[in-house]
Amino acid sequence: MSYSRHLIRFFRGSEELGHAESEPDLNIIDIAEIANVEIPTNCTSGTCGTCLVRLVSGSVDIPEELPPGLDSFLVEEGGILTCCMKPTGSCDIDVIPPI
Repeated sequence: MSYSRHLIRFFRGSEELGHAESEPDLNIIDIAEIANVEIPTNCTSGTCGTCLVRLVSGSVDIPEELPPGLDSFLVEEGGILTCCMKPTGSCDIDVIPPI
């Protein structure tokens, strides 16, 4: 099975902070690190919500059963957890969470 890389861009509002190509099996937080973009983390399992950011455009693998750090309202507002979610296409991500 072949894997196509996707461009993941990180923003704070309209300012681009950095970008990197996705790689197989990397969560968004790992891609942010490659792009030299700091996103705070704590539990790294989706429980605490510390790594919450806003998906501005693109697609991310959001599990059917949401992790404890995320609820359906936040998902509707573009909320994703970078420690446990992976991009499924090119994405623009705002490090300012949707709260």
